[in-house]
Amino acid sequence: MERKRVVVTGISALTPLGGTIAETWTNLLAGKSGIAPITLFDTTGYDARIAGEVKDFSPDRYNVAAKQARRMDRFVQFAVSAGNMLMEDSGLVINDDNARRVSVVLGVGLGGLHTIEVFHSKLVEAGPNKISPFMIPMLISNMAPGQVAIATGAKGANMVLTSACASGTHAIGQGYAEILLGRCDACITGGVEATITPMGVSGFTALKALSTSRNDDPEHASRPFDQDRDGFVMGEGAGLIMLESLEHALARGAKIYAEVAGVGSSDDAYHMTAPREDAEGMIAAMRRAIEDAGVRFEEIDHINPHATSTHIGDIAETRAIKQVFGEHARDISISATKSQIGHLLGAAGGVEAIFAVLALHTGVVPGTINCDRPDPECDLNYMREGAKKLDPNYALSNSFGFGGTNGSILFKKYVA
Repeated sequence: MERKRVVVTGISALTPLGGTIAETWTNLLAGKSGIAPITLFDTTGYDARIAGEVKDFSPDRYNVAAKQARRMDRFVQFAVSAGNMLMEDSGLVINDDNARRVSVVLGVGLGGLHTIEVFHSKLVEAGPNKISPFMIPMLISNMAPGQVAIATGAKGANMVLTSACASGTHAIGQGYAEILLGRCDACITGGVEATITPMGVSGFTALKALSTSRNDDPEHASRPFDQDRDGFVMGEGAGLIMLESLEHALARGAKIYAEVAGVGSSDDAYHMTAPREDAEGMIAAMRRAIEDAGVRFEEIDHINPHATSTHIGDIAETRAIKQVFGEHARDISISATKSQIGHLLGAAGGVEAIFAVLALHTGVVPGTINCDRPDPECDLNYMREGAKKLDPNYALSNSFGFGGTNGSILFKKYVA
């Protein structure tokens, strides 16, 4: 039996480059950076004092009532705001007839870290009787899809996937699988994160994971594949997409951005935080996504890599791409968009999947900034000259996380 075709019929994003996907995409193609000094808390005494914040965020801009917003951690506010934008962009109307056939599957890396910090301080300062009954429902990760369901009326499967920096990518893969298995006709999916907090920044700094050398020059701090990279820059935001079976999308006359061709995942089974130097797990995830799609490796012409700007990570991913594609690797346009938005952790896969989808939909491939002196071991086409009209047919989006977890999604240009 022929496999169902699954398509992308809606996109929405909140990123360091803009409060909508239109703002984000415009600034991305213009080569702008969303990295700036942290404003969400006082960074005096911190080694890392820069991040990719969602600037001037206000939930009421996205039709989230003030009373509701007060009972949500920032990551949940992002999720509901992006969910409301997604419903508008997709044009899907959820009603009593179809609500049980619309699922919500989101990726969240850490959940309500800000809420934990706030109420831990209250516990220490004032005792246990001063803890709000809303603390737990504010901070748990599944409140992102849960509150999106409340806001949209979606009554299908509702779940959160937490797999570190691959959370958003794995969530999209799960949403895709739900439709393939016939469990739903449409799925709101993607990733969300908001962990630019004292504990979040301190923890990643202690791991020696964050860039600390360019606090006075934040726009040039995120440097994927560059010789002078010294760690990633934290980001926050949300990237949501609407997936639908092609049959369902056509029946309601939906616009179609792109098609999901295949997904792949794996694990390194190697180290808590570091990838394998031989990139075995990354290779497996990419190969599985391409094999799942049933296409030739030579057909892949664009990649949005994980490319966090860490020393071993960027080298390992370059090795993986070379191993998977052979000589064809040098013909692939590779856009390291974390150079402009930083690393959105659990939201990274959602936002970067959207960038891959838009590259197919518009034909324009984003550039990579700050790769001024490529590492000798990173010698592929990283789009260092900026965005170009290349009209790719297939776009691969990679996400690799702590615990050795790896995910890849292959999108294809939609052809009726």
